[in-house]
Amino acid sequence: RCHGHSPGSAEPALTSNSVFFLGVLAVLLGSDLEIPAPLPKLFSLYLLLSIGFKGGVELQASGLGPDVLLTIGAALLMAVLVPLAAFGVLRTQFDVFNAAALAGAYGSISAVTFITAESFLRVLQIPSDGYMVAALALMESPAIIVALLLVKLAAQDRGAAAETGWGSVLHEAFLNSSVFLLVGSLLIGLLVAQYSPSGIAKMEPFTGQLFYGALCFFLLDMGIVAAQRLADLQQAGAFLIGFSLLTPLVNASVGLGLSSVLHLSQGNALLFMVLCASASYIAVPAAMRMTVPEANPSLYISSALGMTFPFNIIVGIPLYLSVIERVLPAGAL
Repeated sequence: RCHGHSPGSAEPALTSNSVFFLGVLAVLLGSDLEIPAPLPKLFSLYLLLSIGFKGGVELQASGLGPDVLLTIGAALLMAVLVPLAAFGVLRTQFDVFNAAALAGAYGSISAVTFITAESFLRVLQIPSDGYMVAALALMESPAIIVALLLVKLAAQDRGAAAETGWGSVLHEAFLNSSVFLLVGSLLIGLLVAQYSPSGIAKMEPFTGQLFYGALCFFLLDMGIVAAQRLADLQQAGAFLIGFSLLTPLVNASVGLGLSSVLHLSQGNALLFMVLCASASYIAVPAAMRMTVPEANPSLYISSALGMTFPFNIIVGIPLYLSVIERVLPAGAL
């Protein structure tokens, strides 16, 4: 598993990181390189559909036993506790609205970071289980709800602006495109695996062979967008930059502790740590723009996308796996 990799086995993961760097370098050097507007959205939808379908197939194989339910429960617990803890820290430097929006972003997850970690495991031939996709789908929404509750409870002087309809909040939290597509494709994978197993082989060229190339194109675009956000982040100051880099390390450490308690395999532990350590730059910003217009989008988007996302992609994922190999040796599982 983790301890028998050939020197070339990490080459595809190196390729994806290099493509991300290429996007960053294009912006820093003033190149006009860009991915045409409709394609990044298409790549995003493809990656979510692919990982959801494969997760559903694997979830059908593993079932929903006590270990699976405990892991999903721990993921939901982190989705609630992380924004609460982050809000307490951020409130020392920001007003209620910006602190809540930032806390929501760091309490939620980045599906692209998860997908990159899963790809990293695949090329290293480290197994993981499909039920981690269920944890991914379920962790995105609670942080949005927590952030909105924090605003409502703490901003007593907000007046009429605080009367955002809960129907629209819940709709955005649970039916935003990424959650809907992940859950829907997960259910399709479950149904196909149970009632039409031959459909799995038919989907393999789409969900398997094309996956890595699409991921590289998506990460190229993410490199471009992340580099474009660096100027916004510089204006936010040293505190937010430090928060953007330290928070994933702290949350990943908590995730490692929970992984040890839950006796997760090395592959599942990495995915769980990545879920704990990542920050949302798609679903949460969309919700915050609608429900907390007082918050400054350049703060919560640039910190999650400009610092935390590239940190996890370039440094975090290999670092977390290196720690896991020492703390959770394969032979002890």
